[in-house]
Amino acid sequence: MNDLLSRTALRVRGYQLDGYGHVNNARYLEFMEEGRWAFFDEQPQLIAGLHQAGRAFVVVNLNIDYRSAAVLGDDLVVLTGIVHVGERSAVCHHQIIRRHDSALVAQADLTFVLLDLKANHAAFIEGDVRQALNALITTREAFTA
Repeated sequence: MNDLLSRTALRVRGYQLDGYGHVNNARYLEFMEEGRWAFFDEQPQLIAGLHQAGRAFVVVNLNIDYRSAAVLGDDLVVLTGIVHVGERSAVCHHQIIRRHDSALVAQADLTFVLLDLKANHAAFIEGDVRQALNALITTREAFTA
């Protein structure tokens, strides 16, 4: 598997279930957010540079596909990586895999922008930030390799 992917392990708990005994659909968003935090925790210079420049990553779109239900006690792995960097936005891809059978539970593409905190609008992704994000780009195929 690709070294540019972040891997976050989670165990499904009772409070994450819906009335049918499956993980509630909204919880998958939280699982993916945990994966993104872990991914960017591995890039401390990038985050420090953003804060110093008065910039922040802000989510603007999320497209999620639910593939297989996760249930109480399932051990999951959230795979997270950057698959595209544009002029003002970038795309982070997530996959949630169930460990015991390697089933794809859910996957999503999340688009984020680089927000200029003073001007309160999307800024161009340029300079050191672009260079750092470009160095993190992987392919969707890397998630299954």
